[in-house]
Amino acid sequence: SLMDSAHRLGKYRVEREVLDEQRLEEVTLRKAHSDTRPSLIEQLKNSLRCTVPQLKRRVLSILPILYWLPKYSVWDYGMPDLISGISVGIIHLPQAIHLLPQVWLMHCWLPYLLYLDSILPSIHIMVGSVTERLAPDLYFLKVNETNITAEVDTVARDSYRVQVAAATTVLGGLIQVVLGLVKFGFVGTYLSEPLVRAYTTAAAAHAVVAQLKYIFGVSPTRFSGPLSLVYTLRDVCSLLPQTHLPTLLVSAVSMVFLVAAKELNSFLSPKLPVPIPVELITIVAVTLISNYAHLNSNYTISVVGEIPCGLSPPEVPDVTIFGEVIGDAFALAIVGYAISISLGKTFALKHGYKVDSNQELVALGLSNVVGGFFQCYSVCPSMSRSLVQETTGGKTQMAGVASALIVFVTILKLGPLFQELPKAVLAVIVFVNLKGMFKQYTDVVTLWRRNKIDLVVWLVTWVSTLLLNLDLGLAASITFALLTVIFRTQMPTYSVLGNVPGTELYLDIETHREIPGVTIFRSSATVYFANAELYLEALKEKSGLDISKMIIYKRRQEAKQKRRERRAKRRAKRENGTVFVIPTSPSAADGPCRWEYLKGGDPDCSSLGWLSELQDGDTTTLGSSSEDTLSRDLERVSLGSLGKWTWDIHSIILDLSTANFIDTVAIKTMKNIFHDFSEIDVDIYMAGCQASVVEQLELGDFFSESITKRRLFTTVHDAVLYCLNHRGDITETLCTSLRKAR
Repeated sequence: SLMDSAHRLGKYRVEREVLDEQRLEEVTLRKAHSDTRPSLIEQLKNSLRCTVPQLKRRVLSILPILYWLPKYSVWDYGMPDLISGISVGIIHLPQAIHLLPQVWLMHCWLPYLLYLDSILPSIHIMVGSVTERLAPDLYFLKVNETNITAEVDTVARDSYRVQVAAATTVLGGLIQVVLGLVKFGFVGTYLSEPLVRAYTTAAAAHAVVAQLKYIFGVSPTRFSGPLSLVYTLRDVCSLLPQTHLPTLLVSAVSMVFLVAAKELNSFLSPKLPVPIPVELITIVAVTLISNYAHLNSNYTISVVGEIPCGLSPPEVPDVTIFGEVIGDAFALAIVGYAISISLGKTFALKHGYKVDSNQELVALGLSNVVGGFFQCYSVCPSMSRSLVQETTGGKTQMAGVASALIVFVTILKLGPLFQELPKAVLAVIVFVNLKGMFKQYTDVVTLWRRNKIDLVVWLVTWVSTLLLNLDLGLAASITFALLTVIFRTQMPTYSVLGNVPGTELYLDIETHREIPGVTIFRSSATVYFANAELYLEALKEKSGLDISKMIIYKRRQEAKQKRRERRAKRRAKRENGTVFVIPTSPSAADGPCRWEYLKGGDPDCSSLGWLSELQDGDTTTLGSSSEDTLSRDLERVSLGSLGKWTWDIHSIILDLSTANFIDTVAIKTMKNIFHDFSEIDVDIYMAGCQASVVEQLELGDFFSESITKRRLFTTVHDAVLYCLNHRGDITETLCTSLRKAR
């Protein structure tokens, strides 16, 4: 049947009236956009008044462990999580060489247990800079009475530095919790995939350089701040002639074994119920070899060393320090969150899950607040430890619990068992597990083919993170990414639209039909203060109308017309005659006219069968005794230098379907467009405005007696039909075609 045929072809036809904004509101009884949104008090009441299912969902959103823990399958995930947790937990042990061992180990288990993921104080350098600023060695000098020299009281200094670090951590955690509760996590949306992948790739490079000193057995100078990676790498290279060969041999053997075992693990993974715990086997085997071969004493291979046992009691941080560290605490809170969300997005994209940015803030904040009472340092996720947890088979957050328990048991009893573990082996484990991150360098080739701007974001992020370190590099990367967005909205694509024959669709005019007398103008971005002036200039260029010159031209013509009218009246009064403008052809608007003086009355208009009502300004009463004189007096000046003839365009439609907001500067620009084009008898209409944009126009006092909602149309097609019915001069075929497209 005909209906079935139309259904198969996907055709449809809708007949309705042309809808402007005012008529649309009458038909739909649409409320204002603000009326549909509850007030702040109503939102608060709704949040307090909830049903049992709603309360359950809110509790689960705050404590997601209550959702996944009851569903945890020990059979499916227990062994992989245990192996992964043990491997990552052991890797934490040698990090105590940089900080106080007791503080570090407390730091590695308590926040870890709260966060239930692979965390590491990658920002401990920022914490260290705060402690060194507030507790420098100069404040803790004591005089040695034996040789009358000043010495640093390291016990008092370290004790006060721990207090400063704990206070900074607690304050930073409180800031993170508050930001999470007020939904500040939305800033995570500005971390695009190219930015995150470039950032994690550069972070992997930092992790590799940090392991080189353990792999080669050298002791480079410790650097911090911008360019520290360059200085460290330069120092390591200068020390390569002093490489400790036994350490290098242990590193090389461990690396060969790990790479070969991991390749075998990948090959056999479809046949194995759980991955082979390669890292754990390596750590246990090398620890036993080191212990019985006395690698440290016989070959001076650096080992983890003494690991103190015992827990520190909780203490309330010194709140008097808060005022001195509030700026540093805020920086730590933001940087820690940014690193956390960027790494979270990396693994979420890889494994197909979603990261709740606000929940991430709250979780980090609680980890820092509780950890600060136990003298822990501020925490954030670690690239290397997260990769170790993933590659060793970790499936759920229970791997984090296992790691925390390993560190906790080590603090209590097992510390001495790992004292002979070579640091080089742990460095190699981190190095090998970073292999996956370096595969992301292929993004450069992919982005070169797909999107050059994303490629620039990737390269700038990578370079800035390498040179400025993780904190400043991330800030610079986000700033640059936002600048690219601003640049693209400030310099959008402007186009003039044409009709696709037989449809209500309007696309680029280069490939589609232009509507006579109507220009449809569209910007690919919303109009706001940064591009409002450019929008106006582009409209003038695309329409071919130079408003300022045309206004001057029109005023000159109006002055000439008034002078001619005065002369005509005087002559008509003397001779009782009338002068009429009679076009020489139906296309008079594009060419010269023939002027005839008819004495005694009006000409027979029926003899001018094709002469229709002329546009304003095209017909006037004049006085002159000579046709040549009249022709010279009213010779039409070519507007070639101005663009099109003034009467070629009678309407301009601004397609605002891409706008999701409009600010006061853009509203003022729109008002100027309506006013300026009305000076040259060109009507302006707007189409495709969203309800929120209409409301912003109302609040901005855009509408007036001259600019009403009758100038706003639901679609471009509605506006075109109105323009053609109101002022158009088109063929019946085109008019029928456009109406059928409805």
